Amino acid sequence: MAVVKLQEFLDANGVKYVTISHSPAYTAQEIASLTHIKGREMAKTVIVKIDGELAMAVVPAPYQIDLAALKKAVAAHDVALANEAEFRIRFPGCETGAMPPFGNLYGMPVFVDESLANDKEIAFNAGTHNELVRLSYDDFARLVRPKVIRFVRAKAA
Repeated sequence: MAVVKLQEFLDANGVKYVTISHSPAYTAQEIASLTHIKGREMAKTVIVKIDGELAMAVVPAPYQIDLAALKKAVAAHDVALANEAEFRIRFPGCETGAMPPFGNLYGMPVFVDESLANDKEIAFNAGTHNELVRLSYDDFARLVRPKVIRFVRAKAA
């Protein structure tokens, strides 16, 4: 259902995109590997709480959010990862952990790490653990209007 909602939104806005079906995978790195997409172009959506309000933080698959950097960049008092119970209801039709980074469709702000903004394309879960969407970053930015800031760190080995 979430895939249909996203596709309808993209179609209504004249966006060219590709959907890719793959066997079920649960991490962005796994999905990137299965679909032969560079890890840095595979975006993962992480739900955070910024001063008590839910927001999307979108980062390349090989990286983690640096919560202190995000807090500083948005001049917040408190930034923390949200737990499933806090956000699951906001994403009807989406499998938990597979939310597309379109906060505008779910009533929440979107923060994108600047490293994703430097790529020509972006790929992301389309609401399920076995389908993704790939489109130009420019189209994504035009539709979502994310705040682009630097807030990632390399994953610990």
